[in-house]
Amino acid sequence: MTVEKIEGKLLWEPTHKMQDESNMKRFMSWLEEHRGLVFHTYDELWKWSVNDIEGFWSAVWHFFEIQAKTPYNEVLSDRQMPGAKWFTGATLNYAEHIFRKAVPEKVAVIYETEIRPQGQLTWAELKKNVAAIAEYLKSIGVQPGDRVAAYASNIHETLTAFLACASIGAIWSSCAPEFGIMSVIDRFKQIEPKVLFAVDGYRYGGRDFDRIEVVKKIQAELPTLQETIMIPYLNKQPKIEELTYSKLWTEVVMKHDTADLTFEPVPFDHPLWILYSSGTTGKPKAIVQSHGGILLEHLKAIGLQKGLREDDRFFWYTTTGWMMWNIVVSGLLAGSTILLYDGNPGYPNYDTLWKFAETTKMTVFGTSASFITACMKAGVEPKDRFNLTHLKAIGSTGSPLPVSGFEWVYNKVKDDLWLFSTSGGTDLCTAFVGGSQLLPVHAGELQARSLGAAVKAFNDRGEELIDEIGELVITEPMPSMPIYFWNDESGERYMDSYFDVYPGIWRHGDFIKITSRGSAVIYGRSDATINRGGIRMGTSEIYSALEEVPEVLDSLVVDIPITSEQSYMPLFVVLKEGAQLTEDVKKRIIQVIRQNCSPRHVPNEILTVDELPKTLNGKKLEVPIKKILMGIPLDKAVNLGSLANPDTLHYFIEFRKQLNIN
Repeated sequence: MTVEKIEGKLLWEPTHKMQDESNMKRFMSWLEEHRGLVFHTYDELWKWSVNDIEGFWSAVWHFFEIQAKTPYNEVLSDRQMPGAKWFTGATLNYAEHIFRKAVPEKVAVIYETEIRPQGQLTWAELKKNVAAIAEYLKSIGVQPGDRVAAYASNIHETLTAFLACASIGAIWSSCAPEFGIMSVIDRFKQIEPKVLFAVDGYRYGGRDFDRIEVVKKIQAELPTLQETIMIPYLNKQPKIEELTYSKLWTEVVMKHDTADLTFEPVPFDHPLWILYSSGTTGKPKAIVQSHGGILLEHLKAIGLQKGLREDDRFFWYTTTGWMMWNIVVSGLLAGSTILLYDGNPGYPNYDTLWKFAETTKMTVFGTSASFITACMKAGVEPKDRFNLTHLKAIGSTGSPLPVSGFEWVYNKVKDDLWLFSTSGGTDLCTAFVGGSQLLPVHAGELQARSLGAAVKAFNDRGEELIDEIGELVITEPMPSMPIYFWNDESGERYMDSYFDVYPGIWRHGDFIKITSRGSAVIYGRSDATINRGGIRMGTSEIYSALEEVPEVLDSLVVDIPITSEQSYMPLFVVLKEGAQLTEDVKKRIIQVIRQNCSPRHVPNEILTVDELPKTLNGKKLEVPIKKILMGIPLDKAVNLGSLANPDTLHYFIEFRKQLNIN
């Protein structure tokens, strides 16, 4: 069936039953009973949540029954950004809240990898393993505030190590094993870890990648390391003889398998973990977030925005190097079963994750917009091949999901599920624009701004825009905002990252449109914006238009300024296997951009590349490529260690030499 691709077209509405049984409705009923607050719509609830942020976040605290060792004195003692002080006086522990809904015999984790067949851990088994690792960490002198790093895959051992770390108040930080050695060192050297968890290797796309030598080099670059725990993953008996201060995971767990799990109460703003920016143009920022801030934000995000319950089976395809891994872990806060998959989502074909959804009886399938569009282009039709009876919702993030992606989900996956597209960032480790089970789904749109997230679109003068594209800003503090950047004592780097344009207001660096009905459309990074003849356009609009050209598999566009009135705009495309950039294909590319974007945004040139340069998290390198083509030296334009495929830059370096645009 051919469906006209129209942004804003109504695709789905929640049933009255779904709304009435949602956690969001339960929260609204709680507010009426305990606070005397009556809200009839999500929009009314959102407006209250951002106008009375103290009232809202205290309601989240009590609704989710936060277990604090000592109570808080004040919800928000300092409102300024950056530097807001939340729930002063309170002490608690994130990991303790993970286990408070544990039913010993219930399945907590289901896992599968390209190496390991599908398996599971009950809550009792998970708790026992966490207790063993926590006891070991304490036995070697790890204390609250010490850093524990992981160079490990999305497997149950990594989850266990994190929860053990959090339980004793140590600070966690992880990188995926596909990260190159300098990427890992650039991150971990900043934070000076005492302990390292590492896998001996991994399998991706059917290929094995040994990591023993890499771990050896990482050890040599981290003089603060006192211990390395090797997780047998690629091999059952990894050769660790050449590694210093190393023990096998299995030996550690067996040695402490009778330990009891206890939890160290820490202040609300005690660091929980350190995440990292992509680091495409410099050393990655080491972003520190707190036990209490993440606990409150993730209870809200998981429980209210995503609506997770104890009977859910929650999945998001991710690696340990992306913040979505942290979101998946927090699915345990709701008592849900979380699903872990490690490997190539397109290997041996794009049926892999849909089969995983079937066999695990997945209820929430989280993925990236690029995976959905890849399935669409590959002609995958999950509804005809798999039993997805249990699937209730699909979440999408990572980049804007085009209208065609929305329609593919409803046409080819399931017509009665809730599709929620979300947008947020590592910086807050959450989605501040996303889903609600009370609202309809419109093609190309994110349903609503998240509760407690005062998201607005601003013009250059700091004025709010409705139904117009502007800078995405957050005008009120949120608990999961970074408490600081590691080794940024003056706070200068933190200020420059978010508050250099609108003082006291968080500028995220994306373009957004807030519609008059409260939904939103994300248009990509504002610093990669294309401004042609005074018409500003996010790159995602051009990428979305190119979805209509079947020969185009992927694309990247940049706009290079020449004079104040002129610019050069090349479009680089990756074509499907066997396709060629014929005159007909070029004409169709130009036509869809002209019709769907504007005549001014037709590229000056269309060129083919074998592969686009991307970060380790799969994001296109728009800004660095723009800098390279503007003549900025490579070492100033991009941090090579942040790239998944740095060799792809050679094409653009050579291409720059041939340009005559200055």
